[in-house]
Amino acid sequence: MTTKAYLVLDDGRIFEGKSWGATGKTFGEAVFATGMTGYQETLTDPSYHHQVVVMTAPHIGNTGFNRADNESERIWVAGFVVRNPSPITSNWRSESSLESELIGQGIVGIQGVDTRAITRHLRDRGAMRVGIFSDLALSREKMVIEVRKSPAMSGAFLVPDVSTPKPYVIPAVGEKRFTVAAIDLGIKAATPRLLAERGVEVHVLPYDTSTASILALQPDGVFLSNGPGDPSTMNAVVETVRSILNAEIPFFGICFGHQILGRALGFTTYKLQFGHRGINQPVLDKTTGKVEITAHNHGFALQAPVDDIFTTVYGRGEVSHVSLNDGVIEGIRMLEIPAFSVQYHPEAAAGPQDAAYLFDRFVEMMAKAKVST
Repeated sequence: MTTKAYLVLDDGRIFEGKSWGATGKTFGEAVFATGMTGYQETLTDPSYHHQVVVMTAPHIGNTGFNRADNESERIWVAGFVVRNPSPITSNWRSESSLESELIGQGIVGIQGVDTRAITRHLRDRGAMRVGIFSDLALSREKMVIEVRKSPAMSGAFLVPDVSTPKPYVIPAVGEKRFTVAAIDLGIKAATPRLLAERGVEVHVLPYDTSTASILALQPDGVFLSNGPGDPSTMNAVVETVRSILNAEIPFFGICFGHQILGRALGFTTYKLQFGHRGINQPVLDKTTGKVEITAHNHGFALQAPVDDIFTTVYGRGEVSHVSLNDGVIEGIRMLEIPAFSVQYHPEAAAGPQDAAYLFDRFVEMMAKAKVST
């Protein structure tokens, strides 16, 4: 049985729909995802922690839910917004319906709202706080007040919520070639899997692992993962990355890891108006001239010189990738030490595989460093 539900934005705009998933109330940052597939990977991506995701594709849930496609052990979104949830599940891999998973994990959702109107509103006004209210006797004024009292994403320190509490190892597939220390800021399961397929033994470590503990593994490379929150809150991890750069251990960061590498190099980050999300974002690789269609989920970006070689205490570097939609920096690489990063998700689960070559670049970097030592 469905009840009335309301999606309430902190600028006072309200959309009325029906409850879907768990009932109650939830708060987070309102963001939109433009993919026509991959809702399960979105829901279980720790980068979406504290975000209420609006799906622009109108028909969601037809393939159900299965354990194999999870990017983590649970759903992380704060809330889920769809227009027309599928009344049936029809896929041979499905183990349960999407709504039953939302209910089972206590994820409050709303259906029957115009998700493209919400998306246009966020595109014009920018990302903002939002609440979903269902089965509650609250006035419209009270709902808006509660939304405005909820925490904002700027200044949010969310990594402790999503990082692994203890180290674990993903063994290499076939012959082991390298050992990588992966610092978990909200890592997706696809990332260590893709590294393992390239002969890498991946040691996934808590976000607050000390530099000494990382070096004790004698890693051939260090990886810094995606994750949620404001990169300005990550001072301790920034210092860890600086120690890795000083040791000249091959380094690769994605998404949140990219922003933290930028901070370690002395650059600043800023909040985007509505962020980049979805699986259809065009990015130019300036080193090859190739245009990639890529998967994104980030609301912050790096401020650095785009068109010129920049100089840091670790030597020279350059912006390697830029967004073709708005010119935002999507990748950097150092020219004198083995370190690079990208803002988007090369593991792209689910999504395009255009950027999977970046894992090969990391492997080649580790191979080169191994030969030179």
